[in-house]
Amino acid sequence: MRRIAGEIVISPNPGLAMRKWRNLLQASQVEVAEELGCSPSVISDYEAGRRRSPGSNFIKRFVEALLEIDQRRGGRYTRELARITIDVSDIFLDMREFTSPATARRICEAVEGEVLACPEALDREVYGYTIIDSLKAIQTLSGLEFYRIFGSTSERALVFTGVSRGRSPMIAVKISPLKPRIVILHGVRGKVDPLAVSLAEGEGIPLAVSRLKSEDELVDALLQLYHSLSRQVR
Repeated sequence: MRRIAGEIVISPNPGLAMRKWRNLLQASQVEVAEELGCSPSVISDYEAGRRRSPGSNFIKRFVEALLEIDQRRGGRYTRELARITIDVSDIFLDMREFTSPATARRICEAVEGEVLACPEALDREVYGYTIIDSLKAIQTLSGLEFYRIFGSTSERALVFTGVSRGRSPMIAVKISPLKPRIVILHGVRGKVDPLAVSLAEGEGIPLAVSRLKSEDELVDALLQLYHSLSRQVR
């Protein structure tokens, strides 16, 4: 909604911008007018520039009408647009690149991790980390967008929060051509799915469960490690 309304507001020709978005969402002037409770000629006059530029309140209602019409049809275009305009800050709780590497073992220690797979690989160097809200990632990220969790390098720790048993994160890692140095699960309820452990072992990626109680503690622990590594460089 912000993207569409913003483009109309800043456009040198708001009427043409309104027409563009109405056509993209495949809504007729009649449909939009019915949703707004006005005459189709009002929409036509705005789009043709026969009326003064619409105010912000009308634009807001206009955009709401477009999205409502799309939702009634299944929301196809809204979903496509959401993928393009996704705000990853709502999915990635934190993302850092280390100025000097840390071992996977040190990261495990920082988050009070219990290692479930590939302990022999804990001496690998890790150059950053991404903390991901697993549920939002599954619901929102497309296949291509998943790559954004790797930041500037795949040689990093992927930390998934809100995990139930760990199967979905490890399946995502399995099918991705980019592989992290370690995967950490947080919020696990009960035992980790044996398939998740098996996938980690098959990929040769250490898998650990953080025993920290809250996401805030998890974020703080990794942030402290980040600052500690930064001080070492100085």
